[in-house]
Amino acid sequence: MIKSAHLPDLFTLQSIFEGIQDAIYCHDLEFRITNWNPAAERMFGYNATEILGQSIFLLIPDDRHAEKIKLMQEILNDTRISHFRTVRLDCSGKKIPVSLSFSPIKNQDGKIIGTSQIAHDISFEHQAEEKQSMLAAIIESSEDAIISKTLDGIITTWNKGAEHIFGYTEEEAVGQPISILLPADRLSEEEAIIASLRRGERVGHIQTIRKTKDGRLLNISLAVSPIKNRDGVVIGASKVARNITSQKESERLIAKHIERLELLNVVGRSINGSLDLQQILQQVTDSTTKLTGAAFGAFFYNQVNQKDESYWLYTLSGVPKEAFANFPMPRNTTLFHPTFSGAGVVRSDDVTLDSRYGKNGPFFGKPSGHLPVVSYLAVPVKTKSGEVIGGLFFGHQDRAVFKEEHEELVLTVASQAAIAIENSRLFKEVQELSAKKDEFIAMASHELKTPMTSLFGFLQLANRHVVEGVSKNLIEKSIKQLQKMIVLVTDLFDVSKIQAGKLQLNMECLNLGLLVQEIKESFLQAHPDHNLTIEILEESFVHADRMRLEQVLTNLLNNAVKYAPEQKTIELKVLHVDKVVHTSVKDFGPGISEENQRHIFGQFYQAKENRDSSSGLGLGLFISKDIIERHGGQIWVESKPGNGATFNFSLPLA
Repeated sequence: MIKSAHLPDLFTLQSIFEGIQDAIYCHDLEFRITNWNPAAERMFGYNATEILGQSIFLLIPDDRHAEKIKLMQEILNDTRISHFRTVRLDCSGKKIPVSLSFSPIKNQDGKIIGTSQIAHDISFEHQAEEKQSMLAAIIESSEDAIISKTLDGIITTWNKGAEHIFGYTEEEAVGQPISILLPADRLSEEEAIIASLRRGERVGHIQTIRKTKDGRLLNISLAVSPIKNRDGVVIGASKVARNITSQKESERLIAKHIERLELLNVVGRSINGSLDLQQILQQVTDSTTKLTGAAFGAFFYNQVNQKDESYWLYTLSGVPKEAFANFPMPRNTTLFHPTFSGAGVVRSDDVTLDSRYGKNGPFFGKPSGHLPVVSYLAVPVKTKSGEVIGGLFFGHQDRAVFKEEHEELVLTVASQAAIAIENSRLFKEVQELSAKKDEFIAMASHELKTPMTSLFGFLQLANRHVVEGVSKNLIEKSIKQLQKMIVLVTDLFDVSKIQAGKLQLNMECLNLGLLVQEIKESFLQAHPDHNLTIEILEESFVHADRMRLEQVLTNLLNNAVKYAPEQKTIELKVLHVDKVVHTSVKDFGPGISEENQRHIFGQFYQAKENRDSSSGLGLGLFISKDIIERHGGQIWVESKPGNGATFNFSLPLA
């Protein structure tokens, strides 16, 4: 320590003061600094040369001057002051939290001539206190429950969040076992948590159930951390519990909503993809029963037969059909009338209290042995035109099961069901008309074929006995037109047999190469101005019906002539590809559009751009497709507009 001339008696303490870690400095009654140890230099940044003789107020903030004056008055009264907490300034003006101890300095006569001060830097302690205060404020203001407990499970701290969530005040909770918050079936959880804590492990964010003061059960997200003493020994635990009951309920509602949307989507696709009436009714009944949470559901559907007689179809869900076997069909009673008349939805929390219930004989309510129904929901099923075609009915033995949301869900499905039922009804009508059409075609083609064959024979006979001239020319033209008619009638007759599943095949082991050569000769006789190029292997054996394969090839060649009249070259190839015989007929005409390619093998279909330029019913390719597929083969077309068309079919190699 540097000695001032004013205090020569302090020289003997120099070695002691210089070794002390706390700052020691003195000032006289004029507040001039007289002594300054190395620790003071380290704390405040002034060296002795700079500070000695300066005012002590250089180290004191302006707002603390009055505090210093008051302290000095106490020193002059010969009072020692210990551990006074305040702040002082270093050379840069930074505030330093310090703990000060003051002692008066006396001369040999005992008169006070100054004061000595020991300053202890408490910055770390101050920061710790601030941090502790901040943490305490955070804990107290947190909406989460923050609780500490001993390893014996006794609650030691309890914040406002815990009081809000669990209902216990701090006075009620502290000192109580943590088990007051645990449901009976969750007590083992606490044992597992304590075991983890004893090992020093943190238990992070487990979702569980806890109990409030009034007995309510809450969904809780829980995080538990060990509390350790200075030696690192676990002495307790802190818990942070967040009430996630609302979150869980939202998740449940979202999951339920998604499930319903998925079910509605599945139901919509399912019933709209089906034309079977009974299947549609059952799917609608099952899905709506599930959507409403009903104990059972029923769909009653009014059907009219060909004799205009009305009868009921019905499907059940949730109960076996035997449960209704002994009961009559629902009648248009007071309670059922709004549904069967289409007036609107009927929803009742307790149908037995409904003023319309039990007004009609002979049962005046539920028949004996009927399923117990308290909650009741009935929704009419109507077409777009407003026609009521049936009703959906749901029941449950508990009160108030059905809500407005269930009503809306069933109405959505009911509207889809009405469309599907209408489609089913129309499909049935189309099937009946198609059956009558097929029956007529079969009868007409069969009856026409016999006289046309006879007429063809008579015309050929007449042609041989008529000399050249006008009459012969007319007969030959008549024969050609009659041949076309015979082809058309034959196609109609084949189609009728295809529809009836009666098209016969006479199978044999056939060399397709020889058949193609025979067809080529016949084709060139009929079309002498065309060039038919053939690429074929000598032996291409298939198991097939000779007459039907000839019918297919002739049809494809005639189409090549018909739809490419300006091009005189046609290519016919027969190749072996992967144990199949691949046959193709290519023309070099205008080609076929993608739209026509998708439908060209359909019954009565003709390419739109060719309808006016060619004759026929659009049956040749339909019949050819059926013949090839009956042989276990495939038929298809490849074409690009402007680049001709290639018709292909493949048959298994024999």
